[in-house]
Amino acid sequence: MTTMHKTQRPVLSVASLALATAIASLTSFSALAQSEHHRSAAHDFELSTVADGLEIPWSMTWLPNGDMLVTERPGRLRIVRNGTLIAAPVEGVPEVHTMGQGGLFDVLPHPEFASNKLLYLSFAKPLPNESSTTVVRGRFENDRLSDVETIFQAKTTGRNGHYGGRLAFDNDGYLFISIGDRQAPPSGDLESHPAQDLTNHNGSVIRLNDDGSVPRDNPFVGQGDALPEIYSYGHRNPQGMDIHPFTGDLWTDEHGPQGGDELNVVESGNNYGWPVIGYGVNYGPGLPIHRSQQNDGMEQPRHFWVPSIATAGLMIYGGDLFPAWKGDAFVGGLRGQQLARVDLTDDGKMAIMEETLLNGIGRIRDIHEGPDGAIYIATENRGILRLSPSE
Repeated sequence: MTTMHKTQRPVLSVASLALATAIASLTSFSALAQSEHHRSAAHDFELSTVADGLEIPWSMTWLPNGDMLVTERPGRLRIVRNGTLIAAPVEGVPEVHTMGQGGLFDVLPHPEFASNKLLYLSFAKPLPNESSTTVVRGRFENDRLSDVETIFQAKTTGRNGHYGGRLAFDNDGYLFISIGDRQAPPSGDLESHPAQDLTNHNGSVIRLNDDGSVPRDNPFVGQGDALPEIYSYGHRNPQGMDIHPFTGDLWTDEHGPQGGDELNVVESGNNYGWPVIGYGVNYGPGLPIHRSQQNDGMEQPRHFWVPSIATAGLMIYGGDLFPAWKGDAFVGGLRGQQLARVDLTDDGKMAIMEETLLNGIGRIRDIHEGPDGAIYIATENRGILRLSPSE
């Protein structure tokens, strides 16, 4: 596979000195942690603990000074500095709705964070009789978030679940936000489901400028029967999202029902079919949900899981520590409690095969390539773990 530098998160445009400091602190700490040896088809690797004592860590990212930021779903933003979890949560985080699957979700620095200090958070915002997937940005300095402003609030209906909440900047500086279907039932036939209705944000991927304004070339701009923020629709609950480091394509994984988790390439204006088509069945009795598995005008996944592993975090690897894994997708499982590697074709379009790298490790919420090229996973029961090559 062609070797290129990964430009999408969490790797930022940082000075070489700051990056060297980050790599040194991450590597030195993990070397001190007790590690476990694991084998795989292409690479043997060590699994070590970076930070524990976290409550449902949902997302992580790095700053140019080497600090790791971690969101906890109950509503706290935490700092891991030089291998130590700072006791006090970050001040300035908005109030979050924590019922059901609600909470604080993703954290994402602006691509030019080193100069503008802008930090983005997604969360379930409490409203008088409901809640909404919301994105704010603020200035992060001196371990505090200030000047916080709302740049997006989803127009959705439904229950306390399937919020989506992933954030990603692409290589052109556009901000993408995943919105789940909010567990909304159809009011009539399957085509009437809110995820198939462009007048709300249920089950969509949103595309914005970095200030929250709508790009002029969004696919539904100027259509009276569609919200202009929508980039794609027909999604169930995209809990993982990443930009392919070599192709620049936007990928998501979608948490399916009983079977039918999906790995998708998201393209402008496309309909991804939920709940009209799919590969899952209803929870419990296993009765059919979908009309069929395929339908004209609706996209097929690049890979799917039956039975479901309850997909969450997603990362497409672009580093040098694991050369045989370059361009592969890494998917975390909640119900499956596993880390799956999906081998993609050289053009980054289709899945070839799947390998389970870790099993029974705990519910994996997030996966990222660190500044050092290692792979980091956020687990609900073991905190933040690091995969590094075996010596």
